[in-house]
Amino acid sequence: MTIRLLKFLFGAATVIFLLAPLLAILPIAFTSSSFLAYPIPSLSSRWFAVLATEDAWRRSIVNSLLIGAGTTLLSTLLGILAALALRRRVVFAAALRTIFLLPMVVPAVVLGVGLQILFAGLGFPNTFAAVIVAHTVVAVPFVLVSITASLEGIDYRTERAAASLGASPAKVFWKVTLPLAMPGVLSGAVLAFATSLDEVVLTLFVAGPNQLTLARQMFSSIRENISPAIVAAAFLFIVGTILLGGLLAVVHKRAARSAAA
Repeated sequence: MTIRLLKFLFGAATVIFLLAPLLAILPIAFTSSSFLAYPIPSLSSRWFAVLATEDAWRRSIVNSLLIGAGTTLLSTLLGILAALALRRRVVFAAALRTIFLLPMVVPAVVLGVGLQILFAGLGFPNTFAAVIVAHTVVAVPFVLVSITASLEGIDYRTERAAASLGASPAKVFWKVTLPLAMPGVLSGAVLAFATSLDEVVLTLFVAGPNQLTLARQMFSSIRENISPAIVAAAFLFIVGTILLGGLLAVVHKRAARSAAA
């Protein structure tokens, strides 16, 4: 009983430690004041209106959604192809997997400088394509890990049974492998989108003034003029992440029910 109580207290303390900064700052998103300070004079949605009306904030939100969607599509496609290739017995599979995961450990500044030089040499620096490719580089490892874990849970005999009934390799993939791996694919897609929304260092290196993202706008606003609009943007970030996480949990639950059935 004592050990169980200690585990509960330790878990509760950890959750409080992680959430306390958010709980302390997020209510300021609804302040009517122009300063990040307590007590809040009165509740107001003026800073959310600022995000919707001011051109810089509105443009950064639209750019973030566009870049995030492009990053999600590209990284999910590459992650699926890489996971399928590494699933088979290929030469140097461990080395290839390590190469795919390198962007997770390489410092973002080093990666940003390298990508900036590469894009300048290729002739498309400071473009939406450059930003999407840069975000894809750091998002693919998360997609690969998620899809690989999902593919490892698929019984090879299921695919062999479909092939023995006359299904082509492409049909086996579309009708058997992909539906069974869909929870991992969706998890990877959500992680890729969240990674793109949160990325600021690479964006500073490869994006131009027309590719202003929400994370970069928040970073610039912190340096120039700290206002509750930054907290309102962070609030939208967190709410969006919670909604995506909830949607992902529903998909996983339905997939588990289908597998049990």
